[in-house]
Amino acid sequence: MHAVLISTNPVTISYACHLLDEHDIKHFVFDGHISLLEGSIGAFPRRIMVIKQDLHMAQRILAEVELT
Repeated sequence: MHAVLISTNPVTISYACHLLDEHDIKHFVFDGHISLLEGSIGAFPRRIMVIKQDLHMAQRILAEVELT
């Protein structure tokens, strides 16, 4: 698994997941539930992870909308 995006902004994470879904790229959000522990202050970044085979395509998709 490789991180394709790291962000503390939940809107950015949601939009990136939407873009990856549109292109049928399987992804996982790591640390997505940490907000339960942090009190939703946004101190801990969430990571969108993809498998190695999808890394370059995912990076290209997110770069097109300037998310990387």
